[in-house]
Amino acid sequence: MNYISTRGGMAAQQFTDILLGGLAPDGGLVVPDRYPHIDHATLTAWRELSYPALAFEIVSRFATDVPTDEVRRLVHAAYTKDVFGTDDITPLTELEPGLHLLHLSNGPTLAFKDIAMQLLGHLFEYVLAKRNETINIVGATSGDTGSAAEYAMRSKRGVNVFMLSPHGRMSPFQRAQMFSLPDANIHNLAAEGTFDDCQDIVKAINNDAAFKARYKIGAVNSINWGRVVAQVVYYFRAYLKVATAIGEPVDFVVPSGNFGNICAGHIARQMGLPVGKLVVATNENDVLDEFFRTGLYRVRTSANTHATSSPSMDISKASNLERFVFDLIGRDGAELARLWHEVDNTGGFDLSKTPYFTRMVGEFGFSSGKSTHTDRIATIRSAKQDWNVIVDPHTADGIKVALEARRPGVPMVTLETALPAKFESTIVEALGEKPPRPAELADLESRPQRSTVVPNDADAVKAIISTTLG
Repeated sequence: MNYISTRGGMAAQQFTDILLGGLAPDGGLVVPDRYPHIDHATLTAWRELSYPALAFEIVSRFATDVPTDEVRRLVHAAYTKDVFGTDDITPLTELEPGLHLLHLSNGPTLAFKDIAMQLLGHLFEYVLAKRNETINIVGATSGDTGSAAEYAMRSKRGVNVFMLSPHGRMSPFQRAQMFSLPDANIHNLAAEGTFDDCQDIVKAINNDAAFKARYKIGAVNSINWGRVVAQVVYYFRAYLKVATAIGEPVDFVVPSGNFGNICAGHIARQMGLPVGKLVVATNENDVLDEFFRTGLYRVRTSANTHATSSPSMDISKASNLERFVFDLIGRDGAELARLWHEVDNTGGFDLSKTPYFTRMVGEFGFSSGKSTHTDRIATIRSAKQDWNVIVDPHTADGIKVALEARRPGVPMVTLETALPAKFESTIVEALGEKPPRPAELADLESRPQRSTVVPNDADAVKAIISTTLG
């Protein structure tokens, strides 16, 4: 399998060539030149596989230049009971008949990002050792990606991590998870702006070809293709567990800000997984909800990006949407580049009067919904009352939308995004009690923290990187 750019300006490359990078050289995102197809017989045969065995089947179809024995070793190293607390890795709870919760937050940082990041850490280490290279990861986080990346990379040879986060916009737990790491290869940069500003800085650094080459800059944000591939696995896993019969539809609701998690669901569907509907759940930052309801993609400014009680979704530029739109418009790189030129120059584009808008809902199965602070507080309360389950604010956004979008006779799976311990103040507001947390994290917020506050400026961040690396 080869990889190309959504904007058509990159020569075809293999998996290990694109794994360490972020943006393609032409500013686009890397995608496979085709999706592997999984037929009914294969899907049936996969029903009893363990999580690592299923991950091997899927990842090996994308990482075709990695020897199969190595892929098997890497996925079995990543997905263990020691790391995720259960052999199931991503267990399911049936909240009520037909309504399921997919638990993705059993990893070391209590968020779904661990599922992909743990594998990515092993893949990075393999590729770097094979090539005798080092890499300096520059990433942006709205709360969970940063800690998941840092925990996955802290023990890996040849890797430095420079992680940008929006200064003052994460929960105390999220901030402590990142800033308390003492490892010398971890560098936390708190930028004076929003997550979108952090993301723009990362893009600017990636677009500086000379700087990127000199300092061997790589990426682990949701634009990293290795992360997306790893996330595809749990859609197959959930489907195989809840489908009434192989071939019958299952709907998924995904809390989403940057469109990476649900993009993996789209790819699973393109591979032949019988996904019925893919429902995007947003918070008050409803750029994606607006897009899937109206066809208008309208980026908000930093001043118009709300700070909410589900902060990991406080995003108004959905980077991975580009991968979906590329498929939506027939994989036309020139047209994709034109649309994103509109984004850069006018703040968005409008597909409402094009055939593509109809295809989003019909052919590709997308819909969306929105949740507010009042909604998520009510959902957290009702989840505890009705199902004796405590959910985090982002998962509450998903459940609220799932209850609105359910279809009779079709199983609905809501993807959990994090454990409630990461958002203590909101849980206390909703339930009047603190959420449980793992014993080993009881003193997390009181641990020494280290970070550097930086201006919202790519050149300032580049100066810090060059000074640190020498």
